Amino acid sequence: MARCMPLLASLLLLALAGVASADKAPESGFIVTGRVYCDPCRAGFETNVSKNVEGATVAMDCRPFGGGESKLKAEATTDNKGWYKIEIDRDHQDEICEVVLTKSPDASCAEIEEFRDRARVPLTSNNGMKQQGTRFANPIAFFPKEPRKECGGILQAYDLKDAPENP
Repeated sequence: MARCMPLLASLLLLALAGVASADKAPESGFIVTGRVYCDPCRAGFETNVSKNVEGATVAMDCRPFGGGESKLKAEATTDNKGWYKIEIDRDHQDEICEVVLTKSPDASCAEIEEFRDRARVPLTSNNGMKQQGTRFANPIAFFPKEPRKECGGILQAYDLKDAPENP
């Protein structure tokens, strides 16, 4: 047992260092983080030609479940890897909260498609989730007006071609 004590002490120290360096959510609030990318194939998911979008603007929008005015509007800008971070100061249990694309810095990939421009994020501690503080939103994408020429082959590699008419 005495031989294990230095190892256990080291592991405990590493665990405490990890907790100390983690992003701290505001008191009784949350940090929402996610990523924005350009979908040059207009596939609706990331492919090997997707690129992160630096300098994109996103907004957090929380509104009552039954509809009505937004209760929260907060904005953030993506970093050089396409990641954003938004600090939320309180619980939004009775609201639907979504991160929504607002502006792309890249004119060649700036199209926003309705319903594909947002990621819903639960901002309450009263939902059975063990994780507190940080919420991760799904990646969201801007689109070019037309898909790139090589996208047909790329999507075929993902085996997403249309099913044959006569099997």
